[in-house]
Amino acid sequence: MIDQTRLPREEVYVTCRTYEEVASAIRTMVIRGAPAIGVAAAMGVALGVQHADTAHLDADFARICDALAATRPTAVNLFWGIERMKRVFAEVRGEPIERIRERLVEEARQIRLEDIAINEAIGRNGADLVPDGQTVLTHCNAGALATAGYGTALGVIRAAVAAGKKIDVFADETRPFLQGARLTVWELQHDGIPATLITDNMAGHFLKSGRIGCVVVGADRIAANGDVANKIGTYSVAVLAKENGVPFYVAAPISTLDLSLASGDAIPIEQRAAAEVTHVFGVPVAPDETRVENPAFDVTPNRYVGAIITERGVARAPYEQSLRQFLK
Repeated sequence: MIDQTRLPREEVYVTCRTYEEVASAIRTMVIRGAPAIGVAAAMGVALGVQHADTAHLDADFARICDALAATRPTAVNLFWGIERMKRVFAEVRGEPIERIRERLVEEARQIRLEDIAINEAIGRNGADLVPDGQTVLTHCNAGALATAGYGTALGVIRAAVAAGKKIDVFADETRPFLQGARLTVWELQHDGIPATLITDNMAGHFLKSGRIGCVVVGADRIAANGDVANKIGTYSVAVLAKENGVPFYVAAPISTLDLSLASGDAIPIEQRAAAEVTHVFGVPVAPDETRVENPAFDVTPNRYVGAIITERGVARAPYEQSLRQFLK
């Protein structure tokens, strides 16, 4: 996997040879983005079983899954990928160990291929929502780096460009981890899509200006009522978009839906290290002993969400009904 902590200055690839290394890569954000960590977790399960103790396979399998599940709490795709691997393991549990290992590898590879196809479908379904001749604002990184390929929010943008629309992109820098500055702009430059970097607190200014045609973001978990957990700062952008009459769209695969949660109030919010706020690239920018709060995500209430773009279609309010339709 490409080490996303070292982009854009260095393109370095990390090879994970154990499930513990996969778990560490997810925890330290070498790999990040909800769909991407779902794929990585599935591969981590398959990798772990390659080296598992055949005499205690059930216990080893459970330990592998638990270790990967403990890496990050908010993105539901992580747990979706692990659960899918658990179902396959249950199906082949009594077969020879060689077949069990082979089947888990097959499933992990299939999940990766499916994710790319899903992202391409999300792009096609969302392209019509992007107004021609205007700027799209996005927050964080929901591109190829955050998925197995193509991207969710950036997939919509890529599909709109492929359809011939003349658009450009404003990318919020996305403090404190700077995914917009480091990753989204890097991706868009590689694709030749005009991109402009803005600081997070400039979003309101540009949303008021009339230049922004729509906002498109990804998601890490979506509750049954359409409340959306995404990178911290998304809620602020959504409120500003509504205030200024700019459509706010969420692009996410069905695997990001968590219909077991009635609302976003029940979504667990990951708290990350203070150093991400007090330091930038290892350089301190705040006084020593500064108290810090560092939630990695916030929840945007459904009233600010104009549409949720999935591989099965575009859902609109009331989301309790429209989202469930996609699961039938």
